[in-house]
Amino acid sequence: MGPRWKGKGAEARALADPMSEIVSRLKSSLIESNAHGLLSGCSVLLAAEAVQSDLLNRACFGRPVVTAEKDEQWFQLSMEEAFYLCFTLKCLSIHGGDNCRKTDEELWKYMTEKKSTFPEFFKAYAHLRMKNWVVRSGSQYGVEYVAYRHHPSLVHSEYAVLISTEGDGGENGRLRVWSDVHCTVRLCGSVAKALLVLYIGKCGKGDTSPSCVTLYSVEERVVARWSPKDCREDQSDRP
Repeated sequence: MGPRWKGKGAEARALADPMSEIVSRLKSSLIESNAHGLLSGCSVLLAAEAVQSDLLNRACFGRPVVTAEKDEQWFQLSMEEAFYLCFTLKCLSIHGGDNCRKTDEELWKYMTEKKSTFPEFFKAYAHLRMKNWVVRSGSQYGVEYVAYRHHPSLVHSEYAVLISTEGDGGENGRLRVWSDVHCTVRLCGSVAKALLVLYIGKCGKGDTSPSCVTLYSVEERVVARWSPKDCREDQSDRP
């Protein structure tokens, strides 16, 4: 389907400022400031100064939280975003309500207890992020995630992402019958997105620790609606 850039010059601006470099600058800034987030239910709160706020916004991590404070901006990170910064990029520590730093294993236990599908969702999130896609919630489209080639202010999301895991009978119970496939693909087509299904294979590793997820396999499949008119012979070519 290809990227749909927002306005003249958007593609040039994206090419001049690659997402990989923005994330790299964010990583360096968080490490330098010894940044730490606070567990809050199913999310993590992170206080950021002006420079980090700008980098978090440009890298599309978390969402700003409106507060009365002028010198700090708070960001609400999803569990997948927070654990990616903590476990994968190793640039953020996360503390609990007792203000003590949580180990990777303690965070993993906490997050899997809060969300049973966290291991698969995190693997899918990390898989796309490591390919420099911007990943946002896809709940408004009835999918797990939507993926952008760059910042959402510059380009429309290109993929609607569903996650499938071993033994779940389909994409979290969906796409098991043709009518489900047809409706989902038609919905994605109506909002100009391709349906990307990520098949997560646990390879017998289970989900007891964060080290397991690094061994999971990911298979990508783009599901598209077949259009008969695209396969018709060109009448003008006939004798």
